[in-house]
Amino acid sequence: MSDRKRSTALALASALAGAAVLLAAPAAHAAVVDVQYDCKTPIGDKSAVSPIEIKGVKEGSGYKLTMSFQKGVSSSPIELGKGAMTPSAVIMVDGAEKVSVPVSGPPNSEAVPANTPIKISDLSGTYTPKKSGKVNLTAGVLTIKAMGTTTTCTPGNSPKPSLELDVTAPGGGSATGSTGSTGSTGSTGSTGDSLPQTGPEDSAIALGTLGATVLLSGAAGVLWLTRRGQRARS
Repeated sequence: MSDRKRSTALALASALAGAAVLLAAPAAHAAVVDVQYDCKTPIGDKSAVSPIEIKGVKEGSGYKLTMSFQKGVSSSPIELGKGAMTPSAVIMVDGAEKVSVPVSGPPNSEAVPANTPIKISDLSGTYTPKKSGKVNLTAGVLTIKAMGTTTTCTPGNSPKPSLELDVTAPGGGSATGSTGSTGSTGSTGSTGDSLPQTGPEDSAIALGTLGATVLLSGAAGVLWLTRRGQRARS
């Protein structure tokens, strides 16, 4: 292969790679949020603040959610032996749809001394959206079961979302209501054709498509100039 053909092939490959990056970039915004938990324990009410992080990873037709606690939120007046405590919680989903996702974790792997903040293991669960669009994920109620007792901790400071995520429902469920194309009460209009969305998500897709077009056009220009130079020398 000549140097000119090799250069053209490399330019085209770079254009396609750039287009793929623009179109495939994930739309997610995460933040560690301080959550003040007000806990109802067997020995009275207690409060504690823990920074919470929520992560979402596409997995099959849904998203694996992981909720991480950076500080303990409750304690026990007696030592909790290994495996004596089991945590669970809910993650509140708002935006394109409103649902709650249960998450759970393994029992404590080490004994917890008395009157020591209980370290909560990472809690995970699967969220399968029924509607496509942008959703916010926020820490919900935490439940700790230990030694035959139950402690319920409720966020008391109206925490902000820990994660903003663009999700796609299996089958392309719409966030605007009915997925049918001819519903008289839907937002698709009397012709039954879906109206184009104009939100930030679609703007990002449009920008990626435009970037891909510009890059491919540049590669085509390189190829055309190369051929034109070869004709001029012949």
